Amino acid sequence: MKDRFYWLALSFVPGVGNVIYQRLLSHFKEAERVFKASREELMKVPNVRPKNVESIKGFKDWDRVKREMELIDKHQVTLLTWGDEGYPENLGNIYDPPSILYLKGNIIKEDRLAVAVVGSRNPTEYGRLATERIGRDLARQGVTVVSGMARGIDSISHKGALSGRGRTIAVLGSGIDVIYPPENKGLYQEIAAQGAVLSEFPMGTHPDGVNFPARNRIISGLSLGVVIVEATLRSGSLITANLALEQGREVFAVPGNVSSPRSRGTNMLIKKGAKLVEETQDVLEEILPQLATSRKGQEEKDEIPPYLSEDERKVFNLLEKEPLHIDLITVKSGLKANQVLAILLNLELNGLIKQLAGKMFVRSQD
Repeated sequence: MKDRFYWLALSFVPGVGNVIYQRLLSHFKEAERVFKASREELMKVPNVRPKNVESIKGFKDWDRVKREMELIDKHQVTLLTWGDEGYPENLGNIYDPPSILYLKGNIIKEDRLAVAVVGSRNPTEYGRLATERIGRDLARQGVTVVSGMARGIDSISHKGALSGRGRTIAVLGSGIDVIYPPENKGLYQEIAAQGAVLSEFPMGTHPDGVNFPARNRIISGLSLGVVIVEATLRSGSLITANLALEQGREVFAVPGNVSSPRSRGTNMLIKKGAKLVEETQDVLEEILPQLATSRKGQEEKDEIPPYLSEDERKVFNLLEKEPLHIDLITVKSGLKANQVLAILLNLELNGLIKQLAGKMFVRSQD
């Protein structure tokens, strides 16, 4: 508790940004020692300037730190600081990792295998379907899906990962106790239960526009690569792509309709060298070839994918030997027509079955 108090206090000192914060902790090891150090000792730390020293020695906003600690405990938030054992490994390796991270849920070592999926707040149906499939498929391959919980592509990517029964991480451009957009309250709770919600902003921070570029560097920093789905030429997603390149991450883009403004950003990225994504395998092969190969081999070995629900297995098994008409599938499965239709669509989106002429369905051969 005492350590957390001083970590938080140091993050509130004016002029002490992420880089200076790291240098101070690397030198003194404990945040409390930073405040107790003499001016002469502080000046020995690389890149620490006299104005930084005076800000530290003159810090008096201890009541603010106490109030913040009370809010953290009230909302059952975990406080992570740079250098903690539980701090996200990928994020800790960028140039300016957040000094402090507010966390709901949990971060696990497997989150190192993460891919960000971001894009338009107003996607087309094509963008929605592509995003849902990518998020779901990544999750089923054991990849953590990272995004910003914004409207549109961000939210859809989280939902895709959740439907794939995998992990997902949301990075907020507000305080962790400020859910934005407000209609995502349920999604927020699901993500916290099946992954993590993160923010570097103090409690109560509103989602102002200036916060989002900083938020975007965390999204890319947590990930091995960033997939952009539908983005205009002025989209904030392109900022995330540029940050990813600066951080040495891979950049992927889903191609779109050449006549659609929402595709100009993604198509431009492909022209500039981003890897074109037609299926999730394109991402896996780039970020971790060994995983992609082993997963693909396992899927070929298993006739029935283990992630299918009981009803999905029932329908999938009916298509084992020959094509069937949708009406016959409904009769044989004993399910309602609308259930069968939804299941067939889901199986088709996953590449497990194909629809033939006359509403006939058959298993995919590849």
